[in-house]
Amino acid sequence: MNAIEVNHVSKSYGEVKALDDVSFSVSKGEVFGLIGPDGAGKTTMFRILCSLLLPETGTASVDGFDVVRQMREVRCRVGYMPGKFSLYQDLTIEENLKFFAMLFGTTVEAGYDSIRAIYSQIERFKDRRAGALSGGMKQKLALSCALVHSPSVLFLDEPTTGVDPVSRKELWEMLLSLKEQGITIVASTPYLDEVRCCERVAFLDHGRIRGIGTPDVILDEFRDIFNPPGIEKVETISQHTEQENVIEVSHLVKAFGTFHAVDDISFSVRRGEIFGFLGANGAGKTTAMHMLTGLNQPTSGTGTVCGFDIRTQHEQIKKRIGYMSQRFSLYEDLTVSENIRLFAGIYGMKDEEIHRKTDELLRRLQFTEHKDTLVRSLPLGWKQKLAFSVSIFHEPGVVFLDEPTGGVDPATRRQFWELIYDAASRGITVFVTTHYMDEAEYCDRISIMVDGKISALGTPSELKARFHQPDMDHVFTYLARQAKRSSD
Repeated sequence: MNAIEVNHVSKSYGEVKALDDVSFSVSKGEVFGLIGPDGAGKTTMFRILCSLLLPETGTASVDGFDVVRQMREVRCRVGYMPGKFSLYQDLTIEENLKFFAMLFGTTVEAGYDSIRAIYSQIERFKDRRAGALSGGMKQKLALSCALVHSPSVLFLDEPTTGVDPVSRKELWEMLLSLKEQGITIVASTPYLDEVRCCERVAFLDHGRIRGIGTPDVILDEFRDIFNPPGIEKVETISQHTEQENVIEVSHLVKAFGTFHAVDDISFSVRRGEIFGFLGANGAGKTTAMHMLTGLNQPTSGTGTVCGFDIRTQHEQIKKRIGYMSQRFSLYEDLTVSENIRLFAGIYGMKDEEIHRKTDELLRRLQFTEHKDTLVRSLPLGWKQKLAFSVSIFHEPGVVFLDEPTGGVDPATRRQFWELIYDAASRGITVFVTTHYMDEAEYCDRISIMVDGKISALGTPSELKARFHQPDMDHVFTYLARQAKRSSD
């Protein structure tokens, strides 16, 4: 008997067909990937298999139990990590775990053997609130919560989005150890190295299964989607002969009590440069970015952005920068055009200029027909492209991008980077953090933070040569594994 059987399942949201006659099966103890572009229907499929949504047509079963008629039995047998962390941010690590154990009618003590290998890595922080954890630690806690009742099937909906490459590798090592215990694992992921960890994958596109097979076969057959041609690297800063620095940082420190989140960093960034700011979760990247954007004050050291002091002139800085966060950039309950108009007004643009540039932007993004569409109904990739375009709508000197492509499929990420290159060619400096190491290759220069300090700074070619590594993924892993403090 297969662990999962899906037969002719369909599900619609209004006129949108999320799943269209989907059928597949997963063997007991198999690591199975459900992959596809944004909006393909993957999350809807996960929710149906976890008995959180009802299919309109067709049937599905987990461990032989029907997800509609026997949902109580199904829920006792599945663990589920949704795409957005399922933790209660105000509860501690221990309180979250106890709560999930209680939901399944068990205790942490009874299920401890199921989670020992994973939970033991974070147990010493058990009194820390989940909201204060790094991405890697949240991931381990969420996985522990999903496993505490000893499920036979584990569903993971893009569990490593926003998590650094080293922590991602650690998670998949844990998953493969769970397979050895006989647990069936179904995972979705936009990372190709994670896709290759699966034994078989189903490619879902516009609600339909387009292929099922080994990762190598599917990735090769649909390589135009999963492995689009790389962007031709151009030296954007060479177009600006003056090459003045738009960011200058000297001995910058940010301490929280005795803990130095940012510990004496110095660097500069030139006009029109694409500057990659990398580091593992907890290395200090976001704290440093918050100081540069005026959201936080440094403990010591100096810095300027667009010629203004980050200590005393943060209001002037905010008028001259753009900012795009992975978590929030757009108002979901406003339309596309309303979002553009709102942010343009915040940046002090005049009505005539807003109207003219809005029409130009909608045409460039091919969004003209969607100008009155609510942002919440757009696919993730569309939202990200719109958010970036809005962040540079007022032609800032610098745009700060905090993991802008997290969870986005490869083809959409490539389109996003074409927008970045276009912005840089117009003289806008791009300061970007990312956990995709192929994107690091697109940067003019890269800094890599470890334990609050900059451990490496240079072009991708220089760093690969200096550390004798074949690509930026290996460079990052080599440096990140030297961290002495935990990513907490």
